[in-house]
Amino acid sequence: MSAAADPAPHIPVLIRPLIDAVSPVFGVWLDGTFGAGGYTRALLAAGADQVIAVDRDPLAFEMAADWAAEYGDRIRMVEGTFSRLDEYGTDLDGVVLDLGVSSMQLDLAERGFSFMREGPLDMRMSQSGPSAADLINTATEAELADIIYLYGEERASRRIARAIVASRPLTTTLELATVVASCLPRQKPGQSHPATRTFQALRIAVNNEYGELAEGLMAAERALKPGGQLAVVTFHSVEDRMVKRFLQARSGNVPNANRYAPATEQITPAFRIEKRKAIGPDAQELSENPRSRSAKLRVAIRTDAPAEPIDPASLGMPMMKGGR
Repeated sequence: MSAAADPAPHIPVLIRPLIDAVSPVFGVWLDGTFGAGGYTRALLAAGADQVIAVDRDPLAFEMAADWAAEYGDRIRMVEGTFSRLDEYGTDLDGVVLDLGVSSMQLDLAERGFSFMREGPLDMRMSQSGPSAADLINTATEAELADIIYLYGEERASRRIARAIVASRPLTTTLELATVVASCLPRQKPGQSHPATRTFQALRIAVNNEYGELAEGLMAAERALKPGGQLAVVTFHSVEDRMVKRFLQARSGNVPNANRYAPATEQITPAFRIEKRKAIGPDAQELSENPRSRSAKLRVAIRTDAPAEPIDPASLGMPMMKGGR
């Protein structure tokens, strides 16, 4: 069976509506979150001439070695961060970013992303730099509380931070999950694990995910040619808010707070948004993949206006005190 016909290791979230939204697919695309290669394969199958596959996790390219070569030069792999995607390609016909955690990372206990598997507190997507263990064992109680509250939207952040500091040093995922669970009500059937928000917050902090997103959106604006398409899949409210506000600001559709507020300065739109509302999973996808329930897809089309920087704070990006 050819690579083009060979099914991907997993079905990427919202792939059917994404391909529908950006069709016809042609030219050169950049997949800024390559992962297991699902979006890259789907774009190539839909008609892309080439996909520049970017990931900061070297494991992504090791896992792709068995099948990627069959596509020849239709795939160009780049180990790097999507915040610098305009260094890897320009005049692009499309950019896709899937901001969910890769299943290959969650499934490997030694990567430390999952509170369901015993492993070291790592969480580094690039497998380099300070780990989650470094963070939780050196940060102050106030810093941990801010991280857990701002990045995880966890209301019990102060209680959890206090318990973490009292239990240090912590070195494994299950140690941390146990400490967090001790601070919260017992999990009821159908509810997410008590440590979900805390693990999310630490992962975001370790990998600077919100900073990467803000820079990546601006890099996509610089890299896309007029008529090129930006497609972003988010999985929680902060990410979606940042993408929505970026596209509103760069399409000239920032609403005023009220009718008495000063008129917002008009800009030459750098993007055109054809669907104002985010696209979510349909009933079929929800039944096939419950993980998709929180996913949202937003798509915008690049105009010929010059690219401009934007203040990340204006996107609703949570801002930590002290620069952490």
